[in-house]
Amino acid sequence: MVQKLLRKARKGTEVIYVPGNHDEVARQFDGLAFGDITVREDAIHVTAAGRRLWVVHGDLFDGVVQHARWLAYLGDSLYTLILAVNRHFNRIRARLGFPYWSLSQYLKHQVKNAVNYINSFEQAMVDEARRRGCDGVICGHIHKAEIREVDGQLYCNDGDWVESLSALVETQDGELQIVYWTTLLDAPATAGRRATATA
Repeated sequence: MVQKLLRKARKGTEVIYVPGNHDEVARQFDGLAFGDITVREDAIHVTAAGRRLWVVHGDLFDGVVQHARWLAYLGDSLYTLILAVNRHFNRIRARLGFPYWSLSQYLKHQVKNAVNYINSFEQAMVDEARRRGCDGVICGHIHKAEIREVDGQLYCNDGDWVESLSALVETQDGELQIVYWTTLLDAPATAGRRATATA
């Protein structure tokens, strides 16, 4: 993935690296370019359809990250542990023929406070996008991939590439979509099985 991004940057695509809480050391390079990639705290993206979207990681709108650093570090350590457990668990699932399943996503969806936290995070993000004169926001941080309207603003969360393997893409006509790597990997195999079945 990184090689593909570097190649796109070399061929003229503007690539902006927006660091977050897991790579916050990169924030000290805000405004600097490394090769063809610029590090920025945030950016404005105008879609092919003309929508102005504020692009930001989102952790600066997380009260825990900002005001209880020790709790954020504890949460980060627990998240790393859950990822390790999940990796081994999914190796076993794969051997048994089961699809990928996310333990941390399951835990987040089961906790009522997490739901309230997500709702307040989304609201804070769209409020700030509106304040900046944008039509919406593209963010990450809470790792819950979603595209929806919140108070008349477009809210896009690209999820994460580490666990749910999700990304936000824009079509040629400016439509934004969430894609999942596991689905993209299965698509050619499924199409091949269908073609074989009908032949």
